[in-house]
Amino acid sequence: MLKKKWGQHLLIAGGILKKLVEFAQIKDEIVVEIGPGPGNLTKELLRTPLKKLYLIEIDPEMIEKLKKSISDKRVIIIHADATKFDFSSLGYKDLKLIGNLPYNVASFIIENTVYFKDYIPFAYYMIQKEVAERLIKGYSWLSVFVRTFYNLKYLMSIPPRFFIPPPKVQSSFIEFKRKDFEEIKDLIKYKKFLTSIFAQKRKILRNKIPENVLYKASINPHSRVEELSINEFIRLFKVFENKN
Repeated sequence: MLKKKWGQHLLIAGGILKKLVEFAQIKDEIVVEIGPGPGNLTKELLRTPLKKLYLIEIDPEMIEKLKKSISDKRVIIIHADATKFDFSSLGYKDLKLIGNLPYNVASFIIENTVYFKDYIPFAYYMIQKEVAERLIKGYSWLSVFVRTFYNLKYLMSIPPRFFIPPPKVQSSFIEFKRKDFEEIKDLIKYKKFLTSIFAQKRKILRNKIPENVLYKASINPHSRVEELSINEFIRLFKVFENKN
């Protein structure tokens, strides 16, 4: 039985499940599925030549269903919360993540993905369409945090009718492709910097950050946060970090 507290909406359309797996271009590699539920996407993933498939599931009842319905030796089921899971604990450097993320915790799972970016060159997530559009085109601390380290690509939209129960919103499938960028080491500090700079967004930057820091980073003190590019956020953070 689906649990509302975990925001579960199961994708049941076979054709779309197949399409999602095709987008992920899975070869002889280690794959991690987040929130497999009863295993609809799992079964499609197992038709690929993947080397090993980890299933991260928080719901004990779903885990019991998976154990009864999936018997492939490549599958390892882990009872864990994907918002906090330590992906480095799996012991692999090149994980490919995929999942239909619960709407109520999708942003936390995405944030956690970034924390373990060194282990995750690719991720493919189904999320609420509005959230996907904000991540790719919008400006929030999370969108900047993600786009500092990953290139995002909108792959397809999925209407509510293909889910049980049907959500009240459209869904989207997006690709996260890691950038070759290693200059920011302290991700917790970077997140804290972004959340502080995005507080009271309408204020001009000189009312949030000392003008000498802005000038040193070649940022117009009269700019607002949504006017900065990703590179300007990075530049500003580096100057700010060296100052503190």
